[in-house]
Amino acid sequence: MSRFDRYLLSHLLALFGFFSLVLVAIYWINRAVVLFETLIGDGQTALVFLEFSLLTLPNVIRLVLPISAFAATVYGINRLMADQELVVMQATGFSAFRLARPVFYFGLVVALMVAVLANILVPASRGLLDARSAEIAENVTARFLVDGQFLHPSDGITLYIREITPNGELRDVFINDSREAGREVTYTASRALLVKGETAPKLVMLDGMVQAMRPAGMGTQSAGEQRLSLTRFDDFTYDLVGLIKIGGSTRRSLDELSTRDLLRADPAVIAETGKDRAAFLYEGHYRIAQPLLATAAAMLGFSALLLGAFSRFGLWRQILFAVLLLIAMQVINTAATNAVLSRAEAWPLTYLAPIFGLATAVLILWISQRPRRRRAPNRSDVRVTA
Repeated sequence: MSRFDRYLLSHLLALFGFFSLVLVAIYWINRAVVLFETLIGDGQTALVFLEFSLLTLPNVIRLVLPISAFAATVYGINRLMADQELVVMQATGFSAFRLARPVFYFGLVVALMVAVLANILVPASRGLLDARSAEIAENVTARFLVDGQFLHPSDGITLYIREITPNGELRDVFINDSREAGREVTYTASRALLVKGETAPKLVMLDGMVQAMRPAGMGTQSAGEQRLSLTRFDDFTYDLVGLIKIGGSTRRSLDELSTRDLLRADPAVIAETGKDRAAFLYEGHYRIAQPLLATAAAMLGFSALLLGAFSRFGLWRQILFAVLLLIAMQVINTAATNAVLSRAEAWPLTYLAPIFGLATAVLILWISQRPRRRRAPNRSDVRVTA
């Protein structure tokens, strides 16, 4: 690269780092507040909150980088135009396309970052995040089991534990299940243990009793009379999925699948996630198109500002035009997303937005280097002097 390319590229990268840091911090703080309330409210520690925050960070950075690239380009080029540095370069014979070369390099660097995030780091982090979420969802001790209190983890369920020992043993357990109308079941046990099951934790109760209150059958009893049955047991295992609503899902999400799996759209994987083929193809191709959106955003910002000449009032008109072009590209991207999600065969529309952005940038660069026609003087303006 020439000295000018290195200078402009380093200038844009410095501004890009600043805007990325600010935008990621703002976006991450908003997400962290909700995450903090959810985790701390469920009884998790600060270390779990920090772990979840770090796992959500790659996806936040992926979303912010294209906006940071656009903001860095617009701000940097506007300042160079105000300092007349680009004006001097144009005066030395640099064409619009020649001036755009370091901006294009900058767009490729940002595109490489977004590609690594979208195709490698984000799927890996989402996989770890879903795995940790499933583990925490199964951690009933942290979410529901509190000794010395009557708890109501779901409608019709009452739970009481007198004591939880340091080794995790539950003492004097009481569970009342009245979810079914006309039927009430009470479980009591002197001791109980939580064991991990295939789908949900299981409660192993030791030395206890089951009391079931059911309506009496037809016969000599009156219609409103009920029958109480008692069953004593030495050990009894009950699946907590029948007593407590435990969050989490065993299905994999699209975000944690690899790009190759998404593009292949295997029927078995589709059935596992519960999504359709259109969602698979869109997500897979969008991971390829999103880096191009970052390059297109940078090129749109540069080309729009190059339309203006040096002015003491600034390039606010060109900046507004660049913002409108970015909004138009995003509108096209949203419309293409809806079309692809409704019809799998329309997946090529995923690349429509970056193609529009790059093509528009090239067109504006071509227009900016065309010679401007000067207004011909009127006859009344010409004075003949003797």
